Amino acid sequence: MAQSDAVSPAMALPPAAAAPAAEPAPRHSALGEEVLAVYAYTPATLAGLAAGFFMLVTLFWPSTPTALMFPWMALFIGLWFVRIVIARRFQSAVKRHEVELDWGRWRLYWNVLTLCSAGAWGLSGWLFFTRGLGIQQTGLILVIYTFCIAVVPVLANQPRMFIAYVVLCFGPLIVRIATGGDAYSYQLAGMLLIIITLTTVLARNYRQALARVIELKLRADDLLVQLRVEKQAAEAARHEAEVANRAKTQFFTAASHDLRQPLHAMGLFAEALRQRAHEPEVAQLVNSINASVDALEGLFSELLDITRIDNGGVEVHPQPFEVGDILRKLRLHFEPTAFEKGLALRLRGGARVVHADPLLVERILRNLVSNAIRYTNDGGVLVGARLRGDKVLLQVWDSGLGIRAEEQAKVFEEFYQVPNTPAVAPHQRKGLGLGLAIVKRLADLMGAPISLRSETGRGTVFTLELPVGNRPRQPAAMPSSKGPLGLTLDGRLIVVVEDEPAVRSGLEVLLQGWGAQVLSFDSVADAGAWAAAADPTQVRPDLLIVDYRLESGRNGVDAIQLLRGRFGAATPAIVVTGSTMSTLDKEAQEKDFHLLLKPVVPNKLRAMIAFKLGVKPV
Repeated sequence: MAQSDAVSPAMALPPAAAAPAAEPAPRHSALGEEVLAVYAYTPATLAGLAAGFFMLVTLFWPSTPTALMFPWMALFIGLWFVRIVIARRFQSAVKRHEVELDWGRWRLYWNVLTLCSAGAWGLSGWLFFTRGLGIQQTGLILVIYTFCIAVVPVLANQPRMFIAYVVLCFGPLIVRIATGGDAYSYQLAGMLLIIITLTTVLARNYRQALARVIELKLRADDLLVQLRVEKQAAEAARHEAEVANRAKTQFFTAASHDLRQPLHAMGLFAEALRQRAHEPEVAQLVNSINASVDALEGLFSELLDITRIDNGGVEVHPQPFEVGDILRKLRLHFEPTAFEKGLALRLRGGARVVHADPLLVERILRNLVSNAIRYTNDGGVLVGARLRGDKVLLQVWDSGLGIRAEEQAKVFEEFYQVPNTPAVAPHQRKGLGLGLAIVKRLADLMGAPISLRSETGRGTVFTLELPVGNRPRQPAAMPSSKGPLGLTLDGRLIVVVEDEPAVRSGLEVLLQGWGAQVLSFDSVADAGAWAAAADPTQVRPDLLIVDYRLESGRNGVDAIQLLRGRFGAATPAIVVTGSTMSTLDKEAQEKDFHLLLKPVVPNKLRAMIAFKLGVKPV
């Protein structure tokens, strides 16, 4: 029987089950795809062979001698089992991938069995047509023609094989009919010959369509291979980008500590100098030093804000608050700067209530207002809150230089600064290009859309959308950026553990200037040796101020635990560090100490000491 017995042409391509199921199907040649396709019809071939066999036995058993019927039955049963054996060997070879080397041999096996089936059906037509009448003859013609049609999907790519199959399968039947010698026999034989000719034309059309399908499949396989290669390349590039980003973050985290040390010491010495100098000229110099320290501190803050966001160290704590709480701080901070440039700073909509993190919103507005003042030379800056449905639009308007359309999509990128801004004085072009990148990331953390509109030469407006909040019963407490005006530490003993000599000296001078008694050590070991020799009933430190990174891989937390073990777990402690590790905040909560990030502005240190000791400012 033909390989495609009783199978529709739609099954010409091999189903998934024909390929090894346990591993991805290999990429095959056109010949390989053809062989896989024909062997995929094995179940249908066996079923069709069995169905045709039982149909002819049923039709011609009463009228055919057993001496003729039994050999014919043996021939069909033998072909049936041979096909099973060949199909199983082929499947085994495919699973072992041996078939890749000899597609031609397996196609030869298939062709030989197909021609044997065709010969068997041709023999059936020759033997049985004259031994039946009416229904038997009609059934015989239909069965044999069915297999001629069914073989089209299998042999369409081999036109010579198809013609040979048709001749062997249908030729003996046509000749047998024509040997009847009457007009009816000639007419029937002629009609069958026409039908077979049309079937051959159908096979040719099917062959062309199948060739296109196989070509498309091979092309799709090529594209799949290419896609896998490109996907691997993309994964590798993404991994490299992640590694580079982590390296950048680690660099900022590590370098900031060492870079902040001299800056921190400079601020401490400047504040100590202010306390000892009364001449106006010296005070002016100290103010200049502090201004430079503040500027550098701002640059470090931008870098560390980025790294903290990347490390997941910034948490969002939304709550309802009045916008006016932030606007008042913006006025105090930026009004002198705006006045110095001759700009009007206007604040509107302070009564609006939003539901967001007030610290993050303040940080966003500070960056936006700072940029607006920096790039505006005439006119003013307006910060307003407008109600739009269930949203409050926080907007920062300026009448400055504006941003060109082609630059607007880039301003939120890291380290990007709008080029060619000649109207801005050189001393105003400061910063690292991180302000708007921080704004975008903080807005994304809160899930608050931020957008901008700008027109060159006429100004820019940034808009932050926040949900409307319920008015709080009491105004939300906002952290103050300035510490107490004065502090007295008379009679207080403060232990300092700091391995940087300049910072240690600066702390000693500053704390002693506030009236404290200071004991300073450059290592955990030295501090521990002093604690072991001290009598806790006679000497007890009121406060510990320690650096985080110390000698030999030890840190300030080790120093705190060591000293508390000697003088009591309730001993107040402050860790001054340049590290931005997100785990340090959690450790501070668990072990009851507070953090100050270098460089520490003296006002912040003074405020923290007052809080830890419960000392009222003077």
